[in-house]
Amino acid sequence: MRSLRPHTLRARLTLGLLVLLAVSCAAVGLAAVVELNGFLTSRLDEQLTEAGNRFAVSLEHKEEPKKDDHDGDEHADTRRQATGTFGARLVDGTVTNAAVVRPTGTLNVALTAADRQRLAAVPADGRGHSVGLSALDDYRVIATRGLDGDVLITGMPLEPVEAAVHRLELVAGIVFGAALTAAGVAGALWVRWSLRPLSRVAATATRVSELPLASGEVALPPRAPESDPRGEVGRVAGAFNRMLGHVEDALTKRHASEERLRSFAADASHELRTPVASVRGHAELALLHPGPLPPEITRALHRIAAESTRMGAMVDDLLLLARLDAGRPLERAPVDLTRLVLDALTDARATGSGHRWELDLPEDPVTVTGDAHRLQQVLANLLSNARLHTPAGTKVTVTLETDGTTASLKVHDDGPGIPEDIQPGVFERFTRADRSTKAETGGAGLGLSIVAAVVEAHGGSVTLESGPGSTTFTVRIGDA
Repeated sequence: MRSLRPHTLRARLTLGLLVLLAVSCAAVGLAAVVELNGFLTSRLDEQLTEAGNRFAVSLEHKEEPKKDDHDGDEHADTRRQATGTFGARLVDGTVTNAAVVRPTGTLNVALTAADRQRLAAVPADGRGHSVGLSALDDYRVIATRGLDGDVLITGMPLEPVEAAVHRLELVAGIVFGAALTAAGVAGALWVRWSLRPLSRVAATATRVSELPLASGEVALPPRAPESDPRGEVGRVAGAFNRMLGHVEDALTKRHASEERLRSFAADASHELRTPVASVRGHAELALLHPGPLPPEITRALHRIAAESTRMGAMVDDLLLLARLDAGRPLERAPVDLTRLVLDALTDARATGSGHRWELDLPEDPVTVTGDAHRLQQVLANLLSNARLHTPAGTKVTVTLETDGTTASLKVHDDGPGIPEDIQPGVFERFTRADRSTKAETGGAGLGLSIVAAVVEAHGGSVTLESGPGSTTFTVRIGDA
């Protein structure tokens, strides 16, 4: 039933108009039928009153006919009696005589027991009553008392009244049906024309909803055509266009801010590479001094060298992200992804000997088109992430698959998993599972953001599925 309900405003308005019109037509038709039936019935009662009970009185002294006697009664008074007039005489509630006027004379009527009971139940009040006689048809009868205490009943058939009423019902049904059909078509066209500005607003809103508004420069579609502001649709269109203007201003300002931030990150990263390298070089040079150094100085120099190395890696990562954000193209060459996986897993085993590393490779080498150095960085970051954020003894499995067009790389571990509140932003910059991460872990929250940026630059995608005891990063790259 729910699928039959109209879903659009246009359909609901049209259906509502048709329902109201149908109810109005039904009310008018019912009133007309009831009024016509009452009017014709009252006219029939007047005819019965004018005709009087002469026909029934003429049956008062006639002898009871035989059941199969169909001859006219020469004593029956049929003057001024219409064809079909019915007469009956009752004595002590029992029908003694009953006849009907035919074009050839009177005809005795063989009444059933039920017909006799119905006639006996008619009150002798001189008013019209409707009675159904199985031997004849529906009749309108008037019962009066005779001079010798009997009851005389005169009636006329209701068939003309019923025929007129049925004809009115048929005509009303045809006329109202045609009116409803015409009103439905005209109403649908009218509603469609009236809601045309709203349809344009909906079309504009649909185009806006399909735009990628999350980042980058966004060009909003043309505004919805505005109509009469005095109407509801016109006010909606005007308010929608003003809202689009505010959204466009906000997106323009956001894009300008992003561009300034990216430019700053790129410039700062580029400018910091030289001083950071200089600091690291001086610290290493000081450590090579042949003379004895106090332990505190030696320890400080080691810390300076370590921190400058970590800072240099962070600056390189920021510079890479800035270049990727700027759309700088990567190298496009055939890359043996199987060889990259083998090398990355060998390095991971050397640095993470406390973990169990497993490999699942297809029999044939998997080759993709891309930047070998950046794809190697993706693998290194994923394996490093699994090593740094899982306890010793965790099993890490690297799986490489291909369907001939897309290469799929999965890094799965059975560690504690990534907290649910962090998963939606795990690929954003400076996102860390532990905000208290220290320098010695090397975590700056840029590893997974670099993975996402590099994979996206290759036209691929990276997804995460994580829960207690199971975490899987899946990288898909096309043109395998």
